[in-house]
Amino acid sequence: MSAAVLGKLLAILVTVALGWLAGKLRWLGDAQVDPARVLGNAAFYIFVPALLFRTTARVDLGALPADLLLAYFVPTLAVLFAVYGVQQWRRDASTAPAVPAVRAIAVSYGNAVQMGIPMAAAMFGEAGLGIHLMLVSVHGLILLSVLTALVELDLARARSPRQAGAGLGPLLRSTVRNTVIHPVVLPVLAGLAWNLSGLPLPALVDEVLQLLGTAVVPLCLVLIGLSLAYYGVQGHLRGAVGVTLMKLLLLLAVVLVAARWGFGLRGLPLSVAVMLAALPVGSNALIFAQRYKTLQPEATAGIVLSTVGFMLSAPLWLALLGWLER
Repeated sequence: MSAAVLGKLLAILVTVALGWLAGKLRWLGDAQVDPARVLGNAAFYIFVPALLFRTTARVDLGALPADLLLAYFVPTLAVLFAVYGVQQWRRDASTAPAVPAVRAIAVSYGNAVQMGIPMAAAMFGEAGLGIHLMLVSVHGLILLSVLTALVELDLARARSPRQAGAGLGPLLRSTVRNTVIHPVVLPVLAGLAWNLSGLPLPALVDEVLQLLGTAVVPLCLVLIGLSLAYYGVQGHLRGAVGVTLMKLLLLLAVVLVAARWGFGLRGLPLSVAVMLAALPVGSNALIFAQRYKTLQPEATAGIVLSTVGFMLSAPLWLALLGWLER
C-alpha cells in the first residue's frame, strides 16, 4: 500500500479518535442530549443533501460508460438484495423493521469518497481516478435510492399491517411518497432534473452547495467517534464482524467474478471496480442507522473494523489483480 493511502487511512482513524475523545469528555453534552444523533441529523438533512444535489446536477451523464456501470452495479445490487433478503427472512417480530436495509447498506455501500478517492489516485493515477469518479458519481443515486425504497416499504408495512393485508395500492402510495420526500432521494431527483434541464448552477448556489458538501467527510468521521463513545459496541461486535467480512470479502468476490468473467472487464477498469468493492463500510451506513434509529452501535463498529481490515487486505487484492492481468 502506498504511503499516500496509508497516510489517508491514519488521518481518518485519528479524526474518528478525536470524535471519540469529544464524546468521552462530553464536550457536546451528555447522553440525554444525544449529540451523536443531533450531528447525524445535521449530516442527513443539511450537508449530505447538498453534496448529493451538487453531484447529480453536475455529472456528465452522457460520458458514463454503460459496460463499466453494469459490471459494478449489477453484482453490487445482487449482494445488496441477497443480504436484505436473508435479513428479512431471519427477522422476527422483535426485530426492528429497518434492520435488513441497515445491514444491506453496510455491506454494499463503501467509503468511496474520503477513502476511495485518495486510494484511486495513489494506486491508479489520473486515469484510474477518472474511472473511480465515474462510478462514485452514481454510487449514491443507485444504492441509496434502492435502499431508501426498501426501508420505507418495510416501515410502511410495520406501521399499517391492516393496510398491507388489504392491498398493494395504499401501501405503495405511502412507500413512494416517503421514498421521494426523503432527505437522500429528493436532492438526487432534483439534481437529476436540473442536470437534464441543461442549465448551469448559479455561481452563488454552487458555492454554497460546495461549501456544505465539503463538511460531509469530517462531520461523518467525527460522528463515528461520537457514536463509539455514546453507544459503545458491547453486544454488537458479532454483527459488526459479520458485516465487515461480507463487505471486505463477499462483495469484492462477487464484483470480481461478475465484472471479469461475466461482463468481460479487463485492465484498469477492472482494477478500479474491484478496489471500489474492497473499500470499508462507508459513513452513510451510520447516517442511515441514525435516521432509522436502528443498529447504530453495530454500524459504528463495522465502519471501524472494516477500515482496519482494509489496511490489511488491500495489498492482497492489488496483488491478486496484478496476477490476473499477467
